[in-house]
Amino acid sequence: MAQPALPLAERVVLVTGAARRVGAVLAASFHAAGARLAVHYRGSQAEAEALVARLNALRPDSARAFQADLADAGACEALPARVVRAFGRLDVLVNNASTFYATPVGSITPDQFDDLVGSNLRAPLFLAQAAAAELAKRDGLILNIADIHGIRPLGKHAVYCAAKAALVMLTRSLARELGPAIRVNAVAPGPVLWPENGVDAKLRERIVSRTALKRAGTPEDVAKAALFFATDAPFVTGEVLAVDGGRLIGGEDR
Repeated sequence: MAQPALPLAERVVLVTGAARRVGAVLAASFHAAGARLAVHYRGSQAEAEALVARLNALRPDSARAFQADLADAGACEALPARVVRAFGRLDVLVNNASTFYATPVGSITPDQFDDLVGSNLRAPLFLAQAAAAELAKRDGLILNIADIHGIRPLGKHAVYCAAKAALVMLTRSLARELGPAIRVNAVAPGPVLWPENGVDAKLRERIVSRTALKRAGTPEDVAKAALFFATDAPFVTGEVLAVDGGRLIGGEDR
């Protein structure tokens, strides 16, 4: 008996910042749904190549790694075209690459501003612009990985929060401008993966206690929401889905 076709069979998905953490889980989840994967990385070459090797072991010639520094506008412009040359098409752009760190007011530098706004807003905008013509041929999808702290602020992170808030508005603006050919949506994770520089155990407990579900989520929760937009939401655009266990309706962040 023939196996049912996978929902993203033969589709090509570009995930930025895909070598590690949430990005790697997103890439693996789209691949499991049948997609061919363009795995973008900036400096994590070993991790990206290892992920590509694992995906190709599951389905030969289904994944490739692409290095680019998305702080360079020229690299943003060139990356979608590189993916199209390699795979012959591009159906989904996932803007996942991000920087995150504290910037207490009084200590914010122009370089910090440029870095946080550059990765969280500027790169997604110029990648979307560069990919739009190809995505329009495919009834394509742009999926931005936002953050609930683009909706409600996080203390001492004014620049990051402002950049993610702008990404939320960019999502809605692009949805209006690029429709009907392209859908544009966002996933806004809450506490699903703690920062690599560590979070105090008591702070983790306090954050989790302020979710409605009283637990942290996982990168897989984010990936399931992303797949919903890619496979089961053809009449949904301009939406931002919080994947936060109800954190947005919880108490204050400090």
